[in-house]
Amino acid sequence: MAYVVKHFMSKEVPTIEERASVTEAAKVMDKTADHKGFLLVLKEGRPVGIVTEHDFAKKVLACELDPAKVAVGEIMSSPLITVDPDDDLLKAAEIMKKNDIERLPVVKEGIIYGVLTARIIAQRFSEYVDRSVKDITRWAGSLFI
Repeated sequence: MAYVVKHFMSKEVPTIEERASVTEAAKVMDKTADHKGFLLVLKEGRPVGIVTEHDFAKKVLACELDPAKVAVGEIMSSPLITVDPDDDLLKAAEIMKKNDIERLPVVKEGIIYGVLTARIIAQRFSEYVDRSVKDITRWAGSLFI
């Protein structure tokens, strides 16, 4: 049985337009449920990048820039690394590891379906292992019938 990204991802994805200031982005991020610590950056409604609290600290505050005068498009990580909602969870984990990222937007044909995070994988890891063990047991049992 395949473990598909869309069954593990969060469907709540906070977004902001690339022209918005870092100050505006911080306010949006603060109002986001569970304070996710990131925003997907949109250009004309399409996902083009991601900005995180770490970006605010490293690229704005540490450089003593005025967050009201810096657009998120200037500090976002781009191009956006994504995964298809129908891809296998292991493929998604490999993409995250290869690119050293903790948040992987789930996008298909420019449409945002959700986001997969390292936290989600960690929280649901036991479920993934339980399902894997059941699948293996079922498969092994069918060999002896």
